[in-house]
Amino acid sequence: MAIQRMDNVLIVVEDLDAVIAFFVELGMELEGRGPVEGRWVERVIGIDDVRQEVAMLRTPDGHGKVELAMFHRPTAIGAEPKNAPANTLGIRRIMFAVDDIEDVITRLRGHGAELVGEVERYEDVYRLCYVRGPEGIIVGLAEQLR
Repeated sequence: MAIQRMDNVLIVVEDLDAVIAFFVELGMELEGRGPVEGRWVERVIGIDDVRQEVAMLRTPDGHGKVELAMFHRPTAIGAEPKNAPANTLGIRRIMFAVDDIEDVITRLRGHGAELVGEVERYEDVYRLCYVRGPEGIIVGLAEQLR
């Protein structure tokens, strides 16, 4: 076997507190938060003189994780427009299964989230939507129909 599992997805952010609050409201649990710096991280990511703060969040089932990093040094740079459309090259969204899509949308709106399009039904299987949260992060929501 080549891999054991997918460990996490990294998102670089400017406002770590706001993005943590968004993902916690979504239902993720903050696993830990702290500074990361030193020669070891510089060698791993290929950037010298790094100082960052990192937060790790996990899904309630413990299998999915999102790592958030806020760079104090060097300053993070934008690679695309903040509100890039769904057809922009690169990672566009993270998808989460939810119990009640309307409830989740309502709660995330309290953190500045907006629907990208509309809530739509895919056959008799799912209700789906994309929500744009803090810093332009797009989260997909999927409610399985019973």
